[in-house]
Amino acid sequence: MTQQTPIFALDIGTRSVIGMILEPLEDGTYHIQDIKIKEHKERSMLDGQIHDVVAVSETIRYVKEQLEAKNGPLHQVCVAAAGRSLKTYRVKVDLPIEGHPLLRKEDIRALELSAVQQAQKKLLEKQNEQDVTHYHCVGYSVVNYYLDHQIIGNLIDQRGKIASVEIIATFLPRVVIDSLISSLTRADLQMEALTLEPIAAIHVLIPPSMRKLNIALVDIGAGTSDIAITAEGTVIAYGMVPFAGDEITEAISQQFLLDFHIAEEIKRQLSTVEEVAITDILGITEYYKSETILDQIDQEIENLAQHITKKILELNGKPPQAVMLIGGGSQTPRLREKIAKLLQLPDRRVAIRSIDAIQYPIEWPDSIVKGPEFVTPIGIGISSREKPVQYITVHVNGEVIHLFEMKSMTIGDALIASGIEVKNLFGKPGMALSVKINDKLYIFPGEYGTLPTILLNGKLATLDTPIQNGDIIEVAPGTDGKDATLTLEEALLSANIQPYHITIDGKEYDLKPLVEINGVDVDYSNPIQDRDSIRFYHVSTIEEALILLGYSTIPYSKKEIKVYLNGEMKTILYQPRKIYRNQKEVSLDDFITDGDHITFGKEESHFPTIRDLAMQERHLLPFFQIEVTFNGQPVTLQPKDMQIYMNKRKASFDDLLEPDSFIEIIGNKDQPTFSDVFNYIDFSILMPQGASRYVLRINGKPAEFHTPIKHGDQLELFWE
Repeated sequence: MTQQTPIFALDIGTRSVIGMILEPLEDGTYHIQDIKIKEHKERSMLDGQIHDVVAVSETIRYVKEQLEAKNGPLHQVCVAAAGRSLKTYRVKVDLPIEGHPLLRKEDIRALELSAVQQAQKKLLEKQNEQDVTHYHCVGYSVVNYYLDHQIIGNLIDQRGKIASVEIIATFLPRVVIDSLISSLTRADLQMEALTLEPIAAIHVLIPPSMRKLNIALVDIGAGTSDIAITAEGTVIAYGMVPFAGDEITEAISQQFLLDFHIAEEIKRQLSTVEEVAITDILGITEYYKSETILDQIDQEIENLAQHITKKILELNGKPPQAVMLIGGGSQTPRLREKIAKLLQLPDRRVAIRSIDAIQYPIEWPDSIVKGPEFVTPIGIGISSREKPVQYITVHVNGEVIHLFEMKSMTIGDALIASGIEVKNLFGKPGMALSVKINDKLYIFPGEYGTLPTILLNGKLATLDTPIQNGDIIEVAPGTDGKDATLTLEEALLSANIQPYHITIDGKEYDLKPLVEINGVDVDYSNPIQDRDSIRFYHVSTIEEALILLGYSTIPYSKKEIKVYLNGEMKTILYQPRKIYRNQKEVSLDDFITDGDHITFGKEESHFPTIRDLAMQERHLLPFFQIEVTFNGQPVTLQPKDMQIYMNKRKASFDDLLEPDSFIEIIGNKDQPTFSDVFNYIDFSILMPQGASRYVLRINGKPAEFHTPIKHGDQLELFWE
């Protein structure tokens, strides 16, 4: 079978360096040709970071030379940055949006990138750094969106006071790559391809059809447990806990008085044999059931499971759909079940994945013992050929920016790497206008700020536009939006206050409300300022409506006519023309409302006469005509022997009043009595048969024929 160029993969771990030669075959199979392992002579690495370049390079050179002895000269190598060297930060960023326009997709993307840059700042502060290019953002994921501090599924087109996003962002220190390249260079090697250890493991363990699932991959080594979270086809978060297989080994060593290396051997046997022979440091040998030993160290296994699951929940925000365990420490009995229980997942959703779980066909030589520690170097080799991480260069506003293509890179990623503040690129929305309209608060948002102008190789683009090596990106900030403005007409519509629809003599009108601002009457052309208090109110009387619409009210206004009656000043009202509302006679000070029909009388009203004055002031003229009822029938008693003078001239009741005139009405001052009624009615006073006496009453009270009566009295006469 035809062979392709062999792959030299190096897994540079904290304890040792594993070198592997893989031969890719045309049918897609990978042949493991050779493996060499060499432990570091001293602690030249710590938590995935090279601390002694010279010492690490010597170990690399030794492994390289061992492989070259059988496979020939090696010059290119594929390596991976340790997952534990990544820096992960969780950040929540708030954006005040009260009075702003509705949120757009671009606003939310900018908010997310601002949160990533905030995480970047936190990282720089913690590391006492200032140069953002010292850390490469290799990915971020949104944990939650918030509206007014409450979790919400989507912020698009939402309105409130505060919009927030919480993200997890992961950064790869540039020094990790620099020290890695330096160590390789000292060993006469060039970096052919770079990946991250978790990505390499995921590439060979998780088929493409599963990569959109939310899965936690946990590589449990000796000193640390590295965690990677996948979702939507990419790695969204990385983490590390400094608890792993050594904690279990140490527990066995302490419990049974064993040398650490002996305890490590005992730990490996626990998952393969039922009984173990233990010889302690005193030389005493005893036999223990594997389950008995596990019972003795169960609490340490529980502690390890708790540390791992706590970190998974911190990175993912919730239990993942499944967990894959790799690395030597994953073989610890009971650990898988405890992780499943703590994450409240079914046992089958937490699985140990070994070499046999690799999704690619592997030809494994019989001379090499399979082990879980080889998953990562195999993944490094295969990933370098099928999905290498490219080191790309782009230009942002003339500045050269280097990026590691851990995922599909976008313009947003390039801006983060360049240190440009994304939030400053978006034009700020205009200031809102808040006013009270009839005691209700209204907020009118300002205009949107414009989006930044982004050009990719001279063509318009967005933050999400993918980029490639050599691309030229130009970014110009947007402009701020205009502040909100409001007219009184717009305020009227916003408050949904409708005009009065009225009809005057057949002509229809829309009568807009009157308006005042801060207690001062204004017209509709008056400008509105922030925090103004606006009050719309309708006219309340017919007179106000007529004046507002330009009608003269003089013909329908009541006028006071002053005269003197028997020495006392009196006034009588006169309305030259009548006015009607909905066909009923009214006066100008009567109320008006929506839908009313107002009509005017066409004829002049008569000017008041002396009779009108006498009728108005009849309480002063007991001798003037009075109206009473007799047995329910109306009766009018006319005045007798009356003399009338106006300005000392003889006059009659029908004479028109002269303003400021002196009126004298002289008549019989004796008040009418009950018996006077009989002068105006036809009533038989003969006693009917069977009756014994008659009864007189005024307003229900007993009376006599000589009892005085007055205007409005009710008179009765009946027989008993």
